[in-house]
Amino acid sequence: MENYTKYKLKGSDELAPFLQEADQIFVVACNKCFKEFETVEEPDLDAFLAMAEAQGKTVIGSAKVDFLCNKTLTEKQWKDLVPEGTKSVFAVSCGLGVQTVADISGLTTYAAANSLNYRGHHGMALTKKACDACAQCYLNVTGGICPVVDCQKSLLNGQCGGAKNGKCEVDPDKDCAWERIYNKLKEQGRLEEFLAQPVQTRDYSRINHKVIQDYVKASRENRLDGYYGGVHPSENKEYSEHIPLVRFPEPETVVIPLSQHAGAPANPAVEVGDYVKVGQKIGTSAGFISANIHASVSGTVEAVEPRLHPTKGGDVLSVVIRSDGKDIPDDSIKPRENIEDLTPDEIVNIVNENGIVGMGGAGFPTYVKLKPGKPIDAVLLNGCECEPYLTADHRVLLEFADDVICGLKLVMKAVAAPKGIIVIEDNKPDAIELLTEKTKDIDNIEVVSAKTKYPQGAEKMLIKRVMGRQVPSGKLPADVGACVCNISSVKAIADAVCKGMPLTERVVTVTGEKIAKPGNYIVKIGTSVNELIKYCGGLTSDDVLIKMGGPMMGFPLPDTEVPVLKSTNGIIAINTDSTTPVECIKCGRCVDVCPMELKPLYFQKYADEGKWQEMLDMNVRDCIECRCCEYICSSKIPLVTKIKNGKAEVMKLLKK
Repeated sequence: MENYTKYKLKGSDELAPFLQEADQIFVVACNKCFKEFETVEEPDLDAFLAMAEAQGKTVIGSAKVDFLCNKTLTEKQWKDLVPEGTKSVFAVSCGLGVQTVADISGLTTYAAANSLNYRGHHGMALTKKACDACAQCYLNVTGGICPVVDCQKSLLNGQCGGAKNGKCEVDPDKDCAWERIYNKLKEQGRLEEFLAQPVQTRDYSRINHKVIQDYVKASRENRLDGYYGGVHPSENKEYSEHIPLVRFPEPETVVIPLSQHAGAPANPAVEVGDYVKVGQKIGTSAGFISANIHASVSGTVEAVEPRLHPTKGGDVLSVVIRSDGKDIPDDSIKPRENIEDLTPDEIVNIVNENGIVGMGGAGFPTYVKLKPGKPIDAVLLNGCECEPYLTADHRVLLEFADDVICGLKLVMKAVAAPKGIIVIEDNKPDAIELLTEKTKDIDNIEVVSAKTKYPQGAEKMLIKRVMGRQVPSGKLPADVGACVCNISSVKAIADAVCKGMPLTERVVTVTGEKIAKPGNYIVKIGTSVNELIKYCGGLTSDDVLIKMGGPMMGFPLPDTEVPVLKSTNGIIAINTDSTTPVECIKCGRCVDVCPMELKPLYFQKYADEGKWQEMLDMNVRDCIECRCCEYICSSKIPLVTKIKNGKAEVMKLLKK
């Protein structure tokens, strides 16, 4: 396999003059990227340490770092790496890593290697730094500021005299590189040393790759917009975003699993032969993290037995009801009077009793969120719907805006939050306009338009984007004063309080290039996915991937004879991906896009090697399984599958 390594350690003769003037040395080596990914140690650091020892120099510390040029991640660990008293830093890396270290440390920084076949900007850098791969690194004598790429004229021996107010005459938006170099060297006490250097001449016969692409710059800016990482998959929402909601025909039979939520499955509250009505409780919550289950149709209970579950990969106890087609409501369904007088505890009890869970996919019991036990500064309403294809929440915003606002107010009261924020991605301008108009006279509710980026709707990303707060590892949104709810969930809360109706139906998008007639439907919980697909004209080909949910975090459905759940926001039929995975080349793209700032490449490596403790040590439990890493992977490795398997093994490890 070709080695894509971008640097080579300088020789001892070339390093000798810089080692001679250096003192109190710290050495940082970048674990080479764009090469076959192995967990063996890179030899460059040890080779440099041997050179330093041969020169009689004392190294007071050293470290190896993955993707040194990733300033966001390197900066976080820098203080823990560098010993006190460090005066000089040697960076064993390509030019981008050296520039990053020079920026972060503020210390005299030397390049211990030469860039070789590196071309232009590197996506991992996430900065404005660039390398021209000239194979003549000047960073050692210019304070870590490159005169080739940072100076618009690539001058090697000082400024041209054309700078005005510190800005370049060629590009007034760019600082004069040579003024920066002058100030940096003066600050480090190295100016006289530099002025005594012989005149530099650039050898253009050496490698010179001037490939600086605008799209990389734009991508870099997007990756740091609002929160670290993320991707921009094709949205494909045009299939269904314009189609109004339609009530799906009454199903003849519904299969209602007693496990449609995080936590313990509900206990059955009915028997075979019982007649049930719409909204009647057929499953009772079995613990603190659990939820009640209600009948979505009126009719006769035909079975209480294990049936195939769409997302759990096996059978779960389910209640099968044959509808009588009458939709007779249960006697318990009564609208609440004097809604304004409801106490927070009464709202929480209503939410709990009516079986409302997170309807964005996770299915976490909502009443638990409404009892945070900590001060909440704001309720964030997640209207991003960042998954491609899905448009269910978009249509709920447009067609049930008043119910959404009512539900938000109820949540704010339940958690005693002084402020509510409806966050909608900017690819839904009609929803932004409508909700802004409807909330213009409500002082404590605002609508925020967020720049479209996946996975914006994830709780921690939304909090970082809107509130600028980072949820620490192992902590919850409440720990930073936030409560995040889904659009459909608060609509369900409004239904429960204002109409007395439990969660028995939801909006589902049926879409994709393989669906004959995409649409958005109000569907009874327990309705067959197969019936939904048939009603939409069926599939347009046999070569198709069907998922419950979106293409990123959805669950493949090898069998469509499974029911719609409380958390089913979409059924998509899309093209299959027949790409064959190959070896990881350690390109770093997965690290570049991971919104949780993890290193997914290690997870796949350790999963293959059965190194569960190593996965735990690298915080695999923080992974939100958003699939950004898998989406961007150059080698098409099924990273999320490996991560899920690893998490399961880690849990076994923790229980020992």
